[in-house]
Amino acid sequence: MRALAPLCTRLACLLALCWLAACAQPFEPDERLSFDAPTRAQITGVPLIQQEDFFCGPTSIAMVMQWAGAEITQQDVAALAFSPGAGGTYLADMIGSSRRLGQLAVQINDFEQLLAEVMAGHPVIVFQNLGLGVFPVWHYGVVTGYDFAKDEVYLNSGQLDQMVMAFAVFERTWRRGDYWGLVVLPPDQLPASVSEADVLSAAAALERVGQYQAAATLYETGSAQWPANWLWQFGLGNARYAMGDLRGARRALRRARTLDPSIPEVRANLAFVISELAG
Repeated sequence: MRALAPLCTRLACLLALCWLAACAQPFEPDERLSFDAPTRAQITGVPLIQQEDFFCGPTSIAMVMQWAGAEITQQDVAALAFSPGAGGTYLADMIGSSRRLGQLAVQINDFEQLLAEVMAGHPVIVFQNLGLGVFPVWHYGVVTGYDFAKDEVYLNSGQLDQMVMAFAVFERTWRRGDYWGLVVLPPDQLPASVSEADVLSAAAALERVGQYQAAATLYETGSAQWPANWLWQFGLGNARYAMGDLRGARRALRRARTLDPSIPEVRANLAFVISELAG
C-alpha cells in the first residue's frame, strides 16, 4: 500500500488545479453513464471541518460521521487511522478505522457508483492526486454533490469553504488515485451501488474488530433487504451470541435454518446455542 504524501499548501494545489482545468474537456453524462442521472444532486448537512496538518483522511471520516449524527472528531479518527511515518493515512486504515468506529464501510471504484451514492444522498470519500506528475499531492476529500449543467463537482476538502471542480478535472485527479472511493454509513443504512456480497463482507469485518452491536444491526438491515439469504440470519445469530444474547442468537439461527435446512454450520451453531441455554 502506498504511503500518502501530505497535502501541500493551498496555493500550490490551486495552481495545479488551474493547470489541470486548462487541459480538461467538458463531462458528457449521456455518453458516459449506463443509467439516467438527475442533472443535479446535493447532499446537505455535511460539515466543513478545517483539517489539521496531514489529517485529511481522519477529517474526511469525521465529516461523514458527523453528517450521520455521530459525535466524533478528526483527532478521534486519527488515533486509529493516522500513520506518522507515512505522514498520512493508508487506504486500508481508512476502511479499518471506520469499521472500528462501528460504521459500515465499503469501497467503490468507478464513476457510476460515485454518482449513484450521491444521488442516494450518501457522501463519498475519494482519494485524489491534486498535484502534477512530478509533484504528487495525495489527498482525501468528500464528494457532496454535482451539477451537470454547470459542469461542477462539489467537495468538502479539509477547508472551511467548499471545493468546486470541473468534472474532467475531478475525474483526472481521482483517476490518479485509481478511482478509490469509500462509502461510510451507520449500520442501519445500506449503500446504493455495491453488491450484497460486499455488504455481507463489511458486516463480517465489523465482527472481526469486535463491533458486535454494529454487526448485528447491519445483519438485520441486510436481512430486510435480502430476506431469502440465510447468511444474514446466520451472521445475526453469531453476532448476538458474541454479545451474550443467547435467546436472540437462537431466534436468528432458527430463521437461518428455516431459510436453508441443509447448511451444517447453521445446524451446528444452533445446537450449540440450544445446549448452552439448556445448561
